[in-house]
Formats: sequence, C-alpha cells, structure tokens
Amino acid sequence: MSTAGFRIDAGWVVTPDDDGGVQVLTGVTVAVRGTRIEYVGPEAGLPEPLRSLERVDARDGIVIPGFVNTHNHAAMTLLRSYADDLPLMRWLQEKIWPAEAHLTGEDVYWGTLAACAEQIRSGITAFADMYFFMDDAARAVDASGMRAQLSRGLVAVTPGADRALREGVELFERWHGHDDDRITVALAPHAPYTCPDDFVREVLAEARRLEAPIHTHLAETLDEIRQLEEQRGLTPIQWAVQVGLVERPVLAAHCVHLTAEDIGLLAEHRIAASHNPISNQKLASGVAPVVQMRQRGALVALGTDGACSTNHLNFFEEMRSAAWLQKVTRMDASALPAPEVFRMATVDGARALGYPDVGRVREGYRADLVVLDASAVHMAPRHDVVSLVVYSAQTADVRDVWIHGRPVLRDRQIVTFDERRAVEECRRRGLRLAERAAAAAGS
Repeated sequence: MSTAGFRIDAGWVVTPDDDGGVQVLTGVTVAVRGTRIEYVGPEAGLPEPLRSLERVDARDGIVIPGFVNTHNHAAMTLLRSYADDLPLMRWLQEKIWPAEAHLTGEDVYWGTLAACAEQIRSGITAFADMYFFMDDAARAVDASGMRAQLSRGLVAVTPGADRALREGVELFERWHGHDDDRITVALAPHAPYTCPDDFVREVLAEARRLEAPIHTHLAETLDEIRQLEEQRGLTPIQWAVQVGLVERPVLAAHCVHLTAEDIGLLAEHRIAASHNPISNQKLASGVAPVVQMRQRGALVALGTDGACSTNHLNFFEEMRSAAWLQKVTRMDASALPAPEVFRMATVDGARALGYPDVGRVREGYRADLVVLDASAVHMAPRHDVVSLVVYSAQTADVRDVWIHGRPVLRDRQIVTFDERRAVEECRRRGLRLAERAAAAAGS
C-alpha cells in the first residue's frame, strides 16, 4: 500500500465518543495520510486531495480503533502450556523463574515477535510489556510495526537488581520516543513482594529524573495481601501511595483484591488498573471489582497477561470474559455492558499507556485501525454492532490492521515480518528452554 496514505470505505465505524459511550457510524469513509487520520465521514464530503488515495473496500466490514493490551509479558509465548493448573506463587517459584533463568536475548526476540503476530491477529495494535532482555524485545516490536510501552522487569529479591535497574534506565535512554513515540518505555518494579521499599525508592528516583511512567503488579492474590499486611501493615495500593510510586503515572496490573479505601486511592491518584480477567481466573487469583472501580472514577483498562498464564493473547476473549465475570459475580446481567468493555479495550487502554491520541477513529488521531470482516454467520444479523464486536467477533474476523498509518496485516497476512519463521523459532526455543530447566532441576 502506498506510503502516501489510504482510504477505507467502511460499512460501519465503531468508535468511543466523548460522553462515555460508543458511536456507530454507517457507510462512511476513513482517510489516512502519514501516521494520522485526516477524514471520517460520508464519501461525498471527502476532500478532493484525499479522493485519489488507495482505496480499501470494507463495505461489508467494521472499522474499529486497534485494541490496547495494557499488560503483557510477550516473550512468555515461549512457555505457553508449560506450567498450567498451578496457583500463582507455585507457578512462579517452581516453574517460571527456574525456566526464565535460562533465557537468552535471542529467545526473547523470537518469543516477542511471535507474540506480536498473535496480538496483531487479535486486533491489538498497542501493548505494554514487562520482561527481560528488553533491547531484544524492542527490536522485535520495531520489526513488527506494533506500538508498545516496554519495561525491564525489576525483581529485587534476586541477585543483580542494581544491574537490572541500569538496564531499565538504558532501555529508556535508547528507545523512549522511538519512531515518533511508537515505542515508549516505563520503569517496572515487579511487585511489593519482590521489591523492598529502599529499592523501589531508587527506581522512583530514576523515574523522576527521566520523567518515566511506572508499570507494576498490585493486589493480584490473597497471598500478596496477607504478606504485605504482615510485613508492612498496608494493602498493596496503600503501599504504592506511601512509598511514593504515585508521584509518576502508574499502570497497575491486576488490582483484584481491593478495599473501598483502595478503590478511592486508585481514583484519587489516577492509578490506571489493568484488568486481566482470564489470567486471574486461570491462576485462581480472584475477580477484580471492575464495576466498583469504574463507578468511583478509576481508570480501568484490559490486559491479557503473558501467554503462559492465559494460554493465548486473544482480546475478544478478554472482552467477553471481563463482561461476563462482572455479570455473574454481581448477579446482574446489566453489569459492565458491551460499550463499556469496548472503551476499556480501546480509548481507556490508550489513556492507561499515556497515548492521548490513540484509541478512537477520529480526525487527528493516530491511524491505528482494524477492519473486521462482518460477513461470517456469527456476525449476522446486525441488530447491535457494538455487541457484535464485543460478544460475537472472533480473531478470524480480523482482516486488515494498520499501525501508525502503516499496514501490518492485509487480507489476513502479516506483511511486516516472516510470521512462519517467528512461530517455528518460538516453538523450537520454548522446548529447549523447558529441557534446560528440567536438566538443571535434576542435576
């Protein structure tokens, strides 16, 4: 497709509005030049200079802003199906951390690239990633064309914490703002139970100096709650406030176990919560009080977590699971309706990652766009297009994806990198990682 731009003639456009809802436009044209959307409206009103742009026929399709995945450990695609049916702390201590001890930078590159393929095919155009060997992860993200906020995970209870912090700072200095802010960087103290207060204050000092945001895990499990209460007499949210993390923008993954005071602190200090419904179910962590958080004015977005804890990076499943968990736990079918979930998956996720001009199909916004093929039987009839996107659409319906105005998926084919090789490398390297972990455990 020409780098000069393109126009999508769409059957429907679904986009968050300014009033907390979702707008559905029918029979409109979306025109893009460079990295931004220049026109959204009837074809008859398309300015003359945009009429000659390359045309994409999506008259039987639904155009949406790309989904924003606010929490991932992308290279954990390497460990998919490796450590299932275990609670979080046993999962980490007995399986994940021993395997990760054998990771190489090339492993992370290929695992991240495979995750990018999977996310693109799910309509995800931007994601937050926390892991190791993040220069290699950044190379993979850059090659894929995706938008991402990257962070080097900082676990201070293991050797090398100071070195890890230096790596996080160097990652920021090398990659933050890359390609017109397509790649940004955060600092990532892993969690209260892996990061002593003094270390967190060191991280915070660097975050202040760099003006970097924070990405962390908070209030994920009851074990974490009990441990923090015994050691510090605080909830994880109270701890984040007391230790000073909220001096910088904070993206907090999970936020499952919250008191009423915690929810108020989230809203007051503008801590963005990344709700990971499938990971929280699979690891038996619990159900986050999403409705209560949103009612109190807290920003809540959606995340997948890593493919080792969810087994897939499927945002359609995350949207459905988020809605249905709230309905069944509250015994209220009207809880967290489809338009709210769609906003969590798009514009709210963009806000959580610090992207003010991402998450809407709107003039002046970044051109992160997805075309869903609406011709399949599960997309008929079209009584409510928003409900179809949230409750009915499948990854197979993702036909075209553009990120930063550039094509990354056309006619269901990834065009920015060799997907087949990424999958094969991920498969081969993941099996080798497990073999090395088993050999080390048996020695």
